[in-house]
Amino acid sequence: METTTDITWLPVCKTTDIPADGGACALVEGKQVAIFNFARRGEWYATQNLCPHKQQMALARGMIGSTGEACEPKVACPFHKRTFSLLTGECLNGDECSIRTYPVKVEGDNVYIGWEAD
Repeated sequence: METTTDITWLPVCKTTDIPADGGACALVEGKQVAIFNFARRGEWYATQNLCPHKQQMALARGMIGSTGEACEPKVACPFHKRTFSLLTGECLNGDECSIRTYPVKVEGDNVYIGWEAD
């Protein structure tokens, strides 16, 4: 575990635990975190797993893709089709709800998320 500034980098899984261009859920400090391997972009993201629309733990099972001219990475809830930015957590459907995002780094075959205590 490495601490930088106010962020603690916690190991959460191996790269092989997350499917290419998909996601999986990890339990981190008692909270469900959705981790995404956006392989076709060579990028990793992490968000809360809870969809704020219907309060279901489902985002790790959502589809990832890109939107807009800037090709912003997004995840769509598999149940409600609400889409959220993987960068900011903002709901891209115009709803006022949002999700928490976490910084991610990969070192070797280990995936870490940056954790700040609530």
